[in-house]
Amino acid sequence: MAAICFYFQVHQPFRLRNYTIFETDSNYYDEFKNGQICRKVADKCYLPANRLILELIKKHKGRFRVAYSITGVLLEQLEKYAPNALYTFKELADTGCVEFLAETYHHSLSSLYSHKEFLEQIDLHCDKIRKHFGLNPRIFRNTELIYNNQIAELIESTGQFDAILAEGADHILGYKSPNFVYQPLRCKKLKLLLKNYKLSDDIAFRFSNRGWDEWPLYAPKFAQWVNAVNGCGYNVNLFMDYETFGEHQWESTGIFDFMRQLPDEILNHPDNSFKTPSEVIRSYPACEALDIPYTISWADIERDLSAWLGNPMQRNALAEIYRLEQTVKQTADSKIIEDWRKLQTSDHFYYMCTKWFADGDVHKYFNPYDSPYDSYINFMNVLDNLSSRCKNILNTTASQHKKTKSTRRNNRSKDSQLV
Repeated sequence: MAAICFYFQVHQPFRLRNYTIFETDSNYYDEFKNGQICRKVADKCYLPANRLILELIKKHKGRFRVAYSITGVLLEQLEKYAPNALYTFKELADTGCVEFLAETYHHSLSSLYSHKEFLEQIDLHCDKIRKHFGLNPRIFRNTELIYNNQIAELIESTGQFDAILAEGADHILGYKSPNFVYQPLRCKKLKLLLKNYKLSDDIAFRFSNRGWDEWPLYAPKFAQWVNAVNGCGYNVNLFMDYETFGEHQWESTGIFDFMRQLPDEILNHPDNSFKTPSEVIRSYPACEALDIPYTISWADIERDLSAWLGNPMQRNALAEIYRLEQTVKQTADSKIIEDWRKLQTSDHFYYMCTKWFADGDVHKYFNPYDSPYDSYINFMNVLDNLSSRCKNILNTTASQHKKTKSTRRNNRSKDSQLV
């Protein structure tokens, strides 16, 4: 049997405006560009894809099922720029055939730098999912599927989740298959679901590539590949960006027609089904514990952290923003804390990536900068202003505190003289 598990990542960052070192304005975001891109992606992807998923759920009477992870920063943008698209996600939630996963609210790399901040962002995200969809997430996926043994242990320690997702990287799996349920090393209850990257990328990246020897890809052919898993696995985890539909792969490529036909072809095989991640882990036991001591992700051909930490600019920017954590939180200023968190979004560091080569088109997608160096300079200008805001508040608070103490001493002295 093969249970097809679709999980879609839905995310857009708050892009920064051009910000010079001489500015003092604390409005860091490109309002026009963020609204423009959000509405564009909603029109090309979210709205038509959501309508299609809803159509397929109704057509197959609930046998077709999917999962989403929608970042908190995108939900904020949908609230502001595309509420009609947000409404269609709520319609999907109401079907009972869609699962919403938990992640870091700000799509951050906090799991690598601050476990305290990491857990706080997870709680913020779960609250947002409950607010919009009335659902309590039970499956966790980290930003960009960043994963290692320690992250899994940390997630299990929260007691909130039943499973975590990760990339089915060849250098980790070796001869093992991603088409089974695993258990993270040293975890007692948490399960591990691995992305079948070959079949996922056939849709997400290769679908419209005329140089691909399997082009054109039609639903019957893809269903045959899924059917071949029967007997050598239980679940085929197809994890991809939701923007695959209509944005990365334009409607003219036939991607929507492919998706419209796929459930029929998959369900023609009597042993096939569609399941959400929670249903997969309830249906199949973990076959063994999987040791992943080195950090992996789903980014680029290396499946490592080099997309965000591959050069000195990226490492410096990340070190500096997390170095500010204690200072930022000491201000107790909600606007400063929120700006600091929005600056943690992984896209800001992705734009600084210099390893173009085979992954170049991916790194350029939706990139508002002419070069990685422009991205770094702009980000550091913003970060410098944020740091100054923190110092101003803390200095003002300290001055007020000192003045208050002085006033109290003077009052006590006057009282003593009166006595």
